[in-house]
Formats: sequence, C-alpha cells, structure tokens
Amino acid sequence: MSTAEDAAFAALAAKIAGDGRLPIEAYKDKCLRRRIGVRMRACGVQTYAEYHTVLDRNPAELERLRDAITINVTRFYRNPETWDLLRETVLREICAAGRPEIRAWSAGCSSGEEPYTLAMVIADCLESQGMGQRLSIVTIDGTDIDRECLAQAQTARYPVDTLAEVPDGFIQRYFEREGDVCRVAERVRRRVNLRASDMVNDPPPRRNYDLILCRNVVIYFGRATQERLFSVFAEALAPGGFLVLGKVETLFGPAREQLTLLDPRERVYRRAA
Repeated sequence: MSTAEDAAFAALAAKIAGDGRLPIEAYKDKCLRRRIGVRMRACGVQTYAEYHTVLDRNPAELERLRDAITINVTRFYRNPETWDLLRETVLREICAAGRPEIRAWSAGCSSGEEPYTLAMVIADCLESQGMGQRLSIVTIDGTDIDRECLAQAQTARYPVDTLAEVPDGFIQRYFEREGDVCRVAERVRRRVNLRASDMVNDPPPRRNYDLILCRNVVIYFGRATQERLFSVFAEALAPGGFLVLGKVETLFGPAREQLTLLDPRERVYRRAA
C-alpha cells in the first residue's frame, strides 16, 4: 500500500474514532480494513479518500460503518455444544454451591440473546435441582458498546426464527408468544441488567463474578488489547469463577497464570479457588 493510501486510511480512522464512541485503536488493522472495505464496496467507491468524502456528505453512512465494524452476530443458544457443556458442568456446580448470590457477565452481549440464554439455562439448572426459588439471587450483567443493539435487547422481543437452536421445552417455559415474535418471560428478563459499556476502556460492571462469557469479541482486537482484557476478566472473577471465550480465541498474557484451561474445545477457563 502506498504512503498516500496509508495517510488516507489514517485520516479515515481518525474520522471514525472522532467522537470517542468507538475505540478504533484497539481493533486489528486487517480486521478494520476489511470491515471498511465492505462499506466502500456498498457505496461504490474504491479509495479511502473517496470514502472519506462519502462520510462527510452522508452522516448516516458513518453510522452504517460503525455498525459494520462492531458487527454483532448472535442468536439464542448459539453453539449448542458450548451451552450443553455449561448446563451439565459449570452451571450445575455454580447453582449447587449454595452461595448467597450468583453473578455472571455477558461482555459484548449484542442484542441480548446471550445473557437471556444464560438466564434461562441457570433457571433450568436451579429448577432441575428443586431450587427454582433461588432464581431471585441471580444477577446477569449484559454490556455492549452498540446502543442500538442494547435498545433491541431492552425490548426482549425476538423473531421466532432466532429461537431455532433453543432446547425443547425452553420456548414454552421461558418465552411468551406475542403475534409473530416471542418475548423473554419476565422472571428471566428481570435477572438481566443491560448497559452500554466499552470493555476496552470501562471497568467491569462489578467484581466477583461466578461466570464471565466473552465469546467471539476479543478476536477483533489487537494483541495488546486482548492481553489487557484477559487480565481484566481474570481479576473480575471470584475465586473459582469461570471464563468462557469463543472457540477460535486463545488466552495469553499474564492471565494465563491466573486461569486454568478446563475444556480446550469450548475454551472454558477457571480461576483458582
């Protein structure tokens, strides 16, 4: 790439990061260029300088670009094998421990499917152990940088086809049908606290989590940012707490001294008790 193109890309990145809403410096360069390229092709331009002009003339395109960069691909019970493992091992242990409070964090929760899935699975674990009344001690924090996705999550209403991977019985027990959409049942919904947060720069919502889910998020960040986030997660876990990453994400840096890999396929780690 020429010096002129590098300069044009730098100017474009500065514009995207302009109001501080997006921690552009944390993203991998290759990932950032690929996401920008998608919007450039959609707008019919070929150079960064041309696309910069498009953004100057069309503020709505800047929002579309930010959405492309922070793209959120999610659904209920995504990667069923991961959730099945959590149901049978991690969450069963957490629910049976008799602790006064159960805390979990869905970091990068997008439009809410993950934290609501987690609330349902915990409810199922408690009910299967005859402790359904203990659902009231569960607190799940769902955070994301994308306010539009969070607004969707707040409604807790989803098209029926997003529930395709949900286990048999869950839909009847944990959703309420409203025409052509389903809404998460209130007893599950109220266990989830949603808030806008930039995990790169903001502190965790709280400490001493029993479980942190951050799947397929840190892969888009540069190594230094990933390393720092892993340390943040490790410190935010309670002794004996669990961290779950995406299948293609690997823990590295100082956090490796604090967390033990329990399941290499599902990327489940545990902090020493």
